[in-house]
Amino acid sequence: MTERKRLLVVTAFALAMAWVESAVVFYLRTMIDRIEPYQPNPLPIVGGLVGAELVREAATIVMLAAAGWLAGWNFRARFGYFLIAFGVWDLGYYAFLKVLTGWPHSLLDWDILFLLPLPWWGPVLAPSLIAALMIGVGTLITQTETCARQCWPTPRAWLFAVAGAGVALFVFMQDAIRVANQGEAALRELLPVVFNWPLFLPALALMAAPLLSLLHSLRKAP
Repeated sequence: MTERKRLLVVTAFALAMAWVESAVVFYLRTMIDRIEPYQPNPLPIVGGLVGAELVREAATIVMLAAAGWLAGWNFRARFGYFLIAFGVWDLGYYAFLKVLTGWPHSLLDWDILFLLPLPWWGPVLAPSLIAALMIGVGTLITQTETCARQCWPTPRAWLFAVAGAGVALFVFMQDAIRVANQGEAALRELLPVVFNWPLFLPALALMAAPLLSLLHSLRKAP
């Protein structure tokens, strides 16, 4: 199978997962009357759903990683296909949720992005930008590597990216961190007011380092 066909298969799998994910979220939010997550009491207590939802989120990551592992032929390719699958899944999720529910109304709508280890809050635009970066890096890794050329960002670029990811995670969870010592009720009722774009954008620039490194190396290649 050619790398282009592998890319198409991984993309199809990620889009199918995105539809399943958006449908499940549609069901859950309909049951608790939270189609739009940014409203009072955004995480109401519903018996039995919390534990299942946390495991579902972890299982989603495992499935995306498994798709990358099966598609790739070495560590670099497997990681690249994982990045592609994750990015396509994330963007597809919001696109399909828009089709199913009419939400999000704009890229600046607030969403609960993740629940582990604390609730992540942010505008839809923020994870979408990260997803686009992941697709770009993964595509360059998997679609340009040959037996004679190994495409991989420099160690420094990865260090920048890891640092940027850490800062971005803090931005997503900083409101939850602030109220975490007040107990579970405070986390459930949390509604952030201002997203920390001044900190997130430099973090995004750091996360773009692997993409820039790959583009630089490819431009220098014969």
